[in-house]
Amino acid sequence: MQKMMSELSRLYLPAGALSLELLAQRRAGHSALAIELAEGGMTRALVIPFRKMPGAGEAQHWDQLCALANGLQAELGFPAPAVSISGSDGYYLWMSMETPTPIAQARHFLELIRKAYVPAMAPFSDAAGAAVELPPCMDPHTGKWAAFIDAGLGAAFAEESGLEMAPPLAAQAALLERLERISAKQFQQALEVLGAAHGAPALSAARAVPSAPDGLLLRDATLEDIVRFLHAKNIEPTFRHLIS
Repeated sequence: MQKMMSELSRLYLPAGALSLELLAQRRAGHSALAIELAEGGMTRALVIPFRKMPGAGEAQHWDQLCALANGLQAELGFPAPAVSISGSDGYYLWMSMETPTPIAQARHFLELIRKAYVPAMAPFSDAAGAAVELPPCMDPHTGKWAAFIDAGLGAAFAEESGLEMAPPLAAQAALLERLERISAKQFQQALEVLGAAHGAPALSAARAVPSAPDGLLLRDATLEDIVRFLHAKNIEPTFRHLIS
């Protein structure tokens, strides 16, 4: 539990935002309160929701997440973001900033990347400065668990989000410990590139293609691909139960 709290604090949380007691309550399913990721008008976390929309294709929200995540890495040189599933309705993409950033500047950046990579999406109004559910936690309405996942398995949750059981904290911490933060230099360069393009279509969205799980996201992974990947790690696939 201590390792999980350390990784969440390293990547996303303001000092003192999460205690071991609160993490234990969330782990027991007794608390799913949203956590404030901003403090004093500054934030180190950008968390973008990709929710399943009525009338849209069943995987449209996953396709959009992949287009954005791949663009951030392939064109802006950002480290791989974290991906989580909601306990109810979709995915979240998590970016970690090495240096606290003014919320106004973060929102400007988010609007630029929206225009550049996923222009069909509505503005990311709750992606900077708003409280968010912090995985792992149980959704009180569905009884399912939000969790960080290996991005290579994301397509498996396009139809139905959430886990039936609480994910192992050690596995959750292991997913986070390999993540890097976006440096101040990388962020400034991205602002300059995106600003020069004015978010125009000329800054084309990177196409999602199958690749190693530690790199770009596997938007087009088939069920056979996912099962083969799990077997390679000596894991018997039970997608609705455990992610390791």
